[in-house]
Amino acid sequence: MSRASTAAHSAHPAVWAELDAYNASFHDLGLRWHWDVDTFLDLQAHTDPGERIRRYLEARHPHLLRAYDAEFLASAIEVRKNGFHKARVAIGDTGPCFDWAQSSAGELGA
Repeated sequence: MSRASTAAHSAHPAVWAELDAYNASFHDLGLRWHWDVDTFLDLQAHTDPGERIRRYLEARHPHLLRAYDAEFLASAIEVRKNGFHKARVAIGDTGPCFDWAQSSAGELGA
């Protein structure tokens, strides 16, 4: 089991809340991807949230960088993520709440 997989099983509720907020923002922006706990924890090596997103885009979705500025995408994602995160924390909901891997199930082109 990888370091990230081991950590996933004992992830703090705050990690779940932030991860879910990122995935909700991806979905809200029409981006057809999700981060699992392993991906999220691996990206924590980059302390700047914008850098995390840029690194992920470069590694997994470089085609988006031909159409969009990385800074623009990172900013749009962060703004939405922060809104979703604040809303969940405000109501005390910090556990995993949705299987984002299933969010595009059955969609054409997914």
